[in-house]
Amino acid sequence: MSAMKPIPTSYDAKSQRMLEIFAQRRFQRNRANQRLRFTLSLWVIRTKLLTRLKRVLDITVASIAIVLTAPIMLITAILIKLESPGPVIFKQVRVGKDGEHFYCYKFRSMYVDAEQRLRELQAQNEADGPVFKMKRDPRVTRVGRVIRKLSIDELPQLFNVLQGDMSLVGPRPALPSEVAKYTYEQLGRLHAIPGITGLQQVSGRSDLDFKRWVELDLQYIAEQSIWKDFEILLRTIPAVLLGRGAY
Repeated sequence: MSAMKPIPTSYDAKSQRMLEIFAQRRFQRNRANQRLRFTLSLWVIRTKLLTRLKRVLDITVASIAIVLTAPIMLITAILIKLESPGPVIFKQVRVGKDGEHFYCYKFRSMYVDAEQRLRELQAQNEADGPVFKMKRDPRVTRVGRVIRKLSIDELPQLFNVLQGDMSLVGPRPALPSEVAKYTYEQLGRLHAIPGITGLQQVSGRSDLDFKRWVELDLQYIAEQSIWKDFEILLRTIPAVLLGRGAY
């Protein structure tokens, strides 16, 4: 019988070095995984906290604004009813966060046949991208021109904020027909709750081209915070009073 080979009780220098390298890398990998888990946990906590604080801000400010602007909304409703037939409130399906549809409320600023007349005006569209804008839109009533210039037509959206469909600050809600034409990058606008005002509204509104519009919305989504919302709300006041880019 041949003699059995002895079982090695120690490793040579090369093997020992390989084991040390393996142990070190495994330790570093564990530390990296721990750092990643910690970073993700902080991000989740920050996101949840921001969402709750933003909701508290929305409900508080929207409730106060409804009370303060109630006389303006009442007078606006009467003027709309006196000028042209049709409902005082115009509701339209819009696309919210993550593609959810909801009814967006506005004071009616156009004649009741505005949707039917849109097709014949498409050739006069002054905006690029999937949106439609005309400075002298013939579908807009006389009262409508005033309330659009002062953004009074958007006051009913305060009730959208209370319902949770919209926020005070965020990208403007788009029509389903517009979203259907979005590129992959433009779909990023749907990653936030739509707002009554936003970075785009205080940076030129309808005077901006659609590419810049999307860039500002994506910038807001990437940088959003409670302080950013406060800043945009404050910048909204002079933007509304001066009527920049509103028509």
